[in-house]
Amino acid sequence: MHIPELISDLALMLLVAGIMTLIFKRFRQPLVLGYIITGFMVGPYFTLVPAVTDTVSISTWSEIGIIILMFSLGLEFNLHKLASVGGTAIITAITEVVSMLAVGFVCGQLMGWSVMNSVFLGGMLSMSSTTIIIKAFEDLGLKGKKFTELVFGTLIVEDIAGIFMMVMLSTIAVSQGISGGELAVHLLKMIFYLALWLILGIYLLPTILKDVQNLMNDETLLIVSLGICFGMVFLAHHLGFSSALGSFLAGSLLAGTIHAEKIEHINKPIRDLFGAVFFISVGMMVDPALIVKYAGPIVLITIATIFGKAALSSLGVLLSGQPLKTAILCGFSLAQIGEFSFIIASLGISLGVISDYIYSIVVAVSVITTFTTPFVIKAAEGSYYYLDKYLPNKVSKYLNRHTSEDQSETEKDGDWVAFFKKYFSRLILYSVIMLGIILAGTSLLEPFLAAHLPPKLADILATLVTLILMAPFLKQCLFRKNEYFIPLWFKSATNHLPLIMLLLLRKGTLLFLVMLPISIMLELSTPYILAIAVGLVFLIARSDWLINPYLKIEARFLANFNERKLEARKGKDIGHSWLDERIYVSKFRCSDQVAVLDQTLANLPGTEHSKLKVIKIIRGGKHINIPEGSEHIRANDIVFVAGSDRMLDSFAILTQVELDKKADGMYATLREFIKNQEAYAEDDQLFCYAVTVEKESDLSGVAIKDSKIKSEWGGFLLGLERNLYPILAPDINMHLQENDLVWILGTQEMAGKLAKDDLL
Repeated sequence: MHIPELISDLALMLLVAGIMTLIFKRFRQPLVLGYIITGFMVGPYFTLVPAVTDTVSISTWSEIGIIILMFSLGLEFNLHKLASVGGTAIITAITEVVSMLAVGFVCGQLMGWSVMNSVFLGGMLSMSSTTIIIKAFEDLGLKGKKFTELVFGTLIVEDIAGIFMMVMLSTIAVSQGISGGELAVHLLKMIFYLALWLILGIYLLPTILKDVQNLMNDETLLIVSLGICFGMVFLAHHLGFSSALGSFLAGSLLAGTIHAEKIEHINKPIRDLFGAVFFISVGMMVDPALIVKYAGPIVLITIATIFGKAALSSLGVLLSGQPLKTAILCGFSLAQIGEFSFIIASLGISLGVISDYIYSIVVAVSVITTFTTPFVIKAAEGSYYYLDKYLPNKVSKYLNRHTSEDQSETEKDGDWVAFFKKYFSRLILYSVIMLGIILAGTSLLEPFLAAHLPPKLADILATLVTLILMAPFLKQCLFRKNEYFIPLWFKSATNHLPLIMLLLLRKGTLLFLVMLPISIMLELSTPYILAIAVGLVFLIARSDWLINPYLKIEARFLANFNERKLEARKGKDIGHSWLDERIYVSKFRCSDQVAVLDQTLANLPGTEHSKLKVIKIIRGGKHINIPEGSEHIRANDIVFVAGSDRMLDSFAILTQVELDKKADGMYATLREFIKNQEAYAEDDQLFCYAVTVEKESDLSGVAIKDSKIKSEWGGFLLGLERNLYPILAPDINMHLQENDLVWILGTQEMAGKLAKDDLL
């Protein structure tokens, strides 16, 4: 029987790789270098070992290797991880990537290379090597040091930047030039699809995997995960993006599920196999003659890599507010290139836009910087002392005044920054979802209906369905309050105009989104489109029934998004500390000068939209627990209010009352308030009860506002847990579901009523 060339080639490659990895393990060197040397040995430029013959098949395996490597990289990444890296890592990574892109481009131009070679060289030099850095930290006993956490955070952001860079480089390569407009459009298109995939993936994928969890064993989970990976690769390719983007995105979606560690474990042998083939294929392209021929460029690029990345990465850390010593330790650790640079080089080769000799040069530079990395890291501390000794006094004083070793722990947003963060994140999130609905309506639903119905009717139906699906998100985006709005409004009159303009911007954006499907699918003039859109927005604003569908969607999305964190709580005796951490109680005494005097609780400023609760009024020694909204505030009343710290702050600003705080300037938690009621008579005390909603319970399937909690039991629903996800002060339109754990504040009398209804 004839053995295919691919089989004999794989046998040769893996046998030689096995020997080389043993040797490199023995001398404690990175295995990546062993694979590259293996590739050189079985390649066309080394005659002592038989050469690989079926290069086309090996090239295909190499492309699969890139896909699997990017998928594995995605599995190690999730949005929680990105959020935890902090401003230092983001600023450092952006500074390093942008600066090294420029350094690489300038080096290429100085050597007389083409524009495309120079651009791709910049991309290759901007990526540091996670594998090499981890190896160096382990060998030097530095793992666990404070600065190494900043380095790993920077590498996470670098990986994300690398994905975006590959998309940009692909666009530049296809257009054979740098077209700013085309690049911007392509990048915006990628960001939109990326956000849409993430939102849909987070909403659907964990739910589907949870539903079939009992059917999953290692084999089925492996097949499903790889199916998702290659499916996303196909989708990305269909939309004009790289396969690396699709596989990375598939990995990052699965990284947020409870199956992430298991998927990573069962995929590890596949990653090791195909990753080895990829790095071996890199080594096969190394031509010793080209290395000798381009020795000058190799030396220049190596020097630019080591000194450029060390200096510019240090500058990035310094700009983020870290002290000089931390900046130099971090910057010197990033002074190398590695596996991501090979992937970028492979992209350029596959697109046919860079010269073949680039591969040999990049491999040579990577090998050199791999060996220099430990020495550069060792030199960091000495370099700091030398630099600190000879820095001008003015510079040293400036740095000491404007940097802090605890910067990463003290990165706290001001009110404006926090407002912008919430404002734009919500606006972008809702806009992406609604644009996705519009895209589905115009490109899928409308053509489908047009094939079965008269054209006019199909257009009208498609438009109506699209707008109905958009309506819950429009409702929330129009009227959901930003808790930082009130503090900013009352902080300064100069804030009023920008806040008003931002509100108008939000409403204008949403009006445009309503007009978009109408203008695309219905042949109407602009005035009619505008009139219909304004009417629909007004109708949506008046429709409370839209709130519950959205709240169900949001609850599932948030539970799926936090699935791994919530899963970690199972089986641990951690109680429900979120109630302590997020619900606070404070009080104020109502004097004759207080603005809230004689107002009813229902009309109290700050309680309608902030969901702040007035839980007790002490009037002349009498305790009014869980007072009705019709209750008036009288002079000398002691009023107790409960909510989040931000709610309490906003309430104090709006009402101009002085709320009690502890010695440390914080509000007392709900648990502390309940514990400190010993001075009250038993009938005057308040308690918090946790009630699980059973299938046949009076609470199951009922909106909070229509439940017995306030009307019959005389209590307040402070929060609930759904699938372990805590929801503080839920909207009164939210429907309670089976297995929800609801937290109700009330008296002992209420406890008796709960027991009577078999809820306690």
